[in-house]
Amino acid sequence: MQSRSTLNPSAQQAVQQLLKELVSSGQETGIQVAAYHDGKPVVDAVAGLADPATGRPMTGDTPINVWSAGKGVASTVIHALVERGRLAYDAPVATYWPEFGANGKAGVTVAHVLTHAAGVPQLPRDITREQFADVPGMAAWVARQAPLWEPGTKTGYHAATFGYIVDELVRRVTGRSLDDVARDLVTGPLGIADSVAFAVTGTLRERQAVLDDEPGGEAALAALPADSPFFIAGPPAVMPCAEIGNRPDFQAASHAAGVTATARALARLYAALGAGGELDGVRILSRETVRRATAFQTADVDQIVGFPFPKSLGFNLGSDGPSMLGGPTGFGYPGAGGNLAYAEPEHRFALAIAKNRMTQAWPVAIEGAVRGALGLPSIPSFGG
Repeated sequence: MQSRSTLNPSAQQAVQQLLKELVSSGQETGIQVAAYHDGKPVVDAVAGLADPATGRPMTGDTPINVWSAGKGVASTVIHALVERGRLAYDAPVATYWPEFGANGKAGVTVAHVLTHAAGVPQLPRDITREQFADVPGMAAWVARQAPLWEPGTKTGYHAATFGYIVDELVRRVTGRSLDDVARDLVTGPLGIADSVAFAVTGTLRERQAVLDDEPGGEAALAALPADSPFFIAGPPAVMPCAEIGNRPDFQAASHAAGVTATARALARLYAALGAGGELDGVRILSRETVRRATAFQTADVDQIVGFPFPKSLGFNLGSDGPSMLGGPTGFGYPGAGGNLAYAEPEHRFALAIAKNRMTQAWPVAIEGAVRGALGLPSIPSFGG
């Protein structure tokens, strides 16, 4: 990890002050913000509590469940395996996992999974939280399902099933856990292996932040109509919330739909990706692999979210209009609760926001403060 000597003093001060205000106002419990510019860490701010019940403070080394903001980490592992010839984008998933080809899914490719076009975003309507945390069991369930559309013809956010599929794919082609493969190919080389985990066990569990819910946050879920497409991919019983995120069985499950990580680690990963796969002399992907992984694939209306947004192979993309992920060269993932991680190669910029309060609001003010303090253009946001 880089020394704090490279931090931008004015940007660090502005962001740190904002985080203190957000915590003191009660809007946030604990929060981390990390940013890279020109390959160097320029912001590393933290405030609040990791555990409100005990008063344990949030630090920059406190891992936080950032939910889907971690999907880009899992995608990076897939790209590393493609680069090594263990997977191929155009190969059917059933090539590596024969059971997955059942019920009309023989043509689902690895690329379809990465673009959420596989056609199996659904979970059992009556799923329990215990089932949700049973990754091998749910992977077997997904393998038996018929697609909701012809694979490759539509895209729809595979909020949870993306994780079950990716985790099983990695196990099938390597015989090892997703965390072990990530450590060898991605997080270890970047020096962030002790701050990134799909399955939270051992001392990492003792270090991680405890999630809490925004007061009144359940009202947003209650406001959704009973036939909302959201409930196809995430029935109410397993919608992201603090109670699920704090469950030991969920934490210990290797669920590639999200990750537990620090903002520092996520920002470092995206700084490497945004620079073409290399940072501080360490290369995790070739420049050509990064180019292909982040190239535009589709902006069709998402069958689950209900509106169009651009996707690449394993990342959501920014745009020159309202965006959650920077300008038109941006790529990364937002996560439930207001988490965020992305790279913006045009400006040689990477940003990660990790927090333990599950808020509904998009972190527009934080993102704007970082960009403004670094002299980067502001981004029109869906969040306001």
